[in-house]
Amino acid sequence: MADSTENLLRDPPYDRTSAEAAEAGYRGSNQSGMRAHNERLVLSLVRKQGALAKSDIARITGLSAQTVSVIMRALEQDGLLVRGEPVRGKIGQPSVPMSLAADGAFFLGLKIGRRSADLMLVDFVGGVRSMHRRVYRYPTPGAVVAFVAEALPGMLVSLPPDMRRRVSGMGVAMPFQLWNWVQAVGAPQSEMDEWRVRDIQAELASVTGLPVYVQNDATSACGAELVFGTGDRPKDFLYFYFGYFIGGGLVLNGQLFLGRSGNAAGVGPLPLPGPDGRMRRLFDVASMSVLARAMEEAGESSDHLWETPTEWCVSERILRAWIEEAAEGLALATLSAAALLELEAVLIDGWMPPDIRALVTERTRAALDRLDLSGITPVTVREGTVGAQARSLGAAAIPLSQRYMIDQNAPAREG
Repeated sequence: MADSTENLLRDPPYDRTSAEAAEAGYRGSNQSGMRAHNERLVLSLVRKQGALAKSDIARITGLSAQTVSVIMRALEQDGLLVRGEPVRGKIGQPSVPMSLAADGAFFLGLKIGRRSADLMLVDFVGGVRSMHRRVYRYPTPGAVVAFVAEALPGMLVSLPPDMRRRVSGMGVAMPFQLWNWVQAVGAPQSEMDEWRVRDIQAELASVTGLPVYVQNDATSACGAELVFGTGDRPKDFLYFYFGYFIGGGLVLNGQLFLGRSGNAAGVGPLPLPGPDGRMRRLFDVASMSVLARAMEEAGESSDHLWETPTEWCVSERILRAWIEEAAEGLALATLSAAALLELEAVLIDGWMPPDIRALVTERTRAALDRLDLSGITPVTVREGTVGAQARSLGAAAIPLSQRYMIDQNAPAREG
């Protein structure tokens, strides 16, 4: 299987080595040794701001017009940028806006969840070209590797032959230390212990013939918001993602903050005061597993929650109680985070229908307003813009950031 997949991916595109960005922000260098950095800088700027003319990029970056012209010509020849229609001004030559080419590069994103796995093929602008899904009772390394080996060849064949070599890598979004959650997912300890000894990264690299990067799943979801999100993106925000357990990510100064072990902003264990005065943890009140358990106890099947995020069949009483409790927990977690970090916003997303996400956000905002916010910089609470597939898209964003963006925190683990 690995050989046949590698044949589909033969002759990978030339990988320019990146020089480290000296500082955050969109400032370039005109020195000849900085070509790789400047190319990433231009691509990052166009990704963030949309189509830009050479004169716009020169003005924003401080690069000379000649340097910008050389860079953009090379990126256009590589198929990463595409010309738009000329815009004529009152004087001078018309300007030609350049935008990202959707077919410029492709990336695989694999989400390994506690109840399902998703494999996604994503293009250069974040468009989903193909996706496969597998639902299970609990995840094992063998099942995940077999799923990828089975689904990947068909996904690659869906691309024209000349584009298959543009698949640049695979990102994996998964909960860390899966073996510690045996009771929560109802899995045999012996099977979950395989996650301790199996090198899932190396196995997936062997199957795909690609560099593979591993990241915490909620952090990846936050990365999707940063790379593919729409609208104004705050420079400093805390991100909550509803999955089997609640997870989080943190963006500081416009950059995804991973932390020393890659598990920064793992918000689930945050302690919260309960109604009885005892402390409890955020994932005990604001997780989909809590909703599923309440449904099962009331005689309602919760299986469909893991199969599709578009429509939930939950009785109004159970759903409303869960939303209110989750919102109270998110508000308290937001207050704690805002006391330590000067956050602009909190974003809420998850594996849930958009109308329920909107209601959770609204109730969280209301719960936060009821708390004593003395001495706390005001925090905006709003919905995320990526949606239920944020973990898979965020996984695909990892190799994209590695190769084509500047000043991003790249995972240390590469296969």
